[in-house]
Amino acid sequence: MGFVYFCQGLGLAIAVFLIFILLRVLWSWWILPNKAYQKLRRNGFSGPIPSFPLGNTRDMTKKNTRNSSSSSSNIITHDIHSTVFPYFAKWQKSHDPEFLKKMSAGVMGKTWGKPTVFKNDREPMFGNGLVMVEGEDWVRHRHVITPAFSPTNLKAMSSLMVESTTNMLDRWTSLISSGNPEIDVEREITNTAGEIIAKTSFGMNYGTGSKVFDKLRAMQSTLFQSNRFVGVPFGKKAINECAPQQDLLGLLLAANRGDGHQGKTFTTRELIDECKTLFFGGHETTALAVSWTLLLLATNLDWQDQLREEIKQVIGDGELESTMLAKLKKMGWVMNEVLRLYSPAPNVQRQAREDIMVGDVVIPKGTNMWIDVVSMHHDKSLWGNDVFEFKPERFKDDLYGGCNHKMGFLPFGFGGRMCVGRNLSMMEYKIVLTLILTRFSFSVSPGYNHSPSHLLSLRPMHGLPLIVRPL
Repeated sequence: MGFVYFCQGLGLAIAVFLIFILLRVLWSWWILPNKAYQKLRRNGFSGPIPSFPLGNTRDMTKKNTRNSSSSSSNIITHDIHSTVFPYFAKWQKSHDPEFLKKMSAGVMGKTWGKPTVFKNDREPMFGNGLVMVEGEDWVRHRHVITPAFSPTNLKAMSSLMVESTTNMLDRWTSLISSGNPEIDVEREITNTAGEIIAKTSFGMNYGTGSKVFDKLRAMQSTLFQSNRFVGVPFGKKAINECAPQQDLLGLLLAANRGDGHQGKTFTTRELIDECKTLFFGGHETTALAVSWTLLLLATNLDWQDQLREEIKQVIGDGELESTMLAKLKKMGWVMNEVLRLYSPAPNVQRQAREDIMVGDVVIPKGTNMWIDVVSMHHDKSLWGNDVFEFKPERFKDDLYGGCNHKMGFLPFGFGGRMCVGRNLSMMEYKIVLTLILTRFSFSVSPGYNHSPSHLLSLRPMHGLPLIVRPL
């Protein structure tokens, strides 16, 4: 009899547990999403109705699958928004940059921040590095990091950039001499950018930097192919060994010690997270900007010639020095146009920490906001009918390239969270591109498939093979 009562009690407990789990699933995957959707509708926002159990994820996956199989093409078009973000292109109700300006103008740091789901998803990649922290922690991190990117410190890194790029170009010469003129420049430049950031930021040799780079790339792919929570093996040993005072890590360590009395130092974990953030962000965006630039120059040979002429006028036959880079004006126009057409960071995410009033519209607390940079950079109403054309001259006399609104061009973010390493990125971009253009010409390989894809950054899905010829 006692055993019977035990079985009945156990069965009742299991039933209660299962009912509890069912209610939690219904609440989290059906009731809560629909409540959020209805609240957004009441505040003037529209969009697709979420379906049980995964909201609109299934539709996004279907569109991505269809897109990946059909978007690859030998025809190169710069109208890429519907390729990179097909679901946004279909669903979004366009709000012009004035909406973004109003939304950010009166917003204090505690009113909006990084989406919780984004922070959880990217934690293995960036931890509590600068790109993820908020509020007073962000102020503290920024205070310690900013001096490391001063002009004096950047100048000291230029020779290492020249050295690594020259080694890459020597390898290209050997490949061409052996009868292999087709080179995947995206892979080559990404590897070289990883070597540059390893040397300039952490004092690592190529072998050690390559191992870290491979782990971060593997993590990047994993994070975008699943929701698994994965990490990367970093430890105190790496910090203790990477060391000259001249590299970024040495400067961070010095600044960290110097600010101890102000309570603004990093913990060891925070320093490791900043290393991961700087390692990934310091090479990925620049490498992709240079790669997309080579594609655009390969299809616009006149701009190859214009940039070579400018390099000849500014640098001549002498050594490349960092002080000369500011005089490469046309190269600056080209960089801005590339960042407009193929922004390495194609979107920005924020989450409302409380209700935010924008005109007569309320963005409810908890709303995740995706600022679609690709859409704004390809908007005819902002840029004109030539929006999909490669026209660097649009930036000749205008920092915003003739865009109708200053918030319509966001190459390095906006507001207080503007990219802290943008000057490092611009210097590396000009050094690498200058050295390439002085030694080689290039055209698009017949095997190239134009397939920009979103993998945290905007990258060519199938690589970027070009036919490279020595001058």
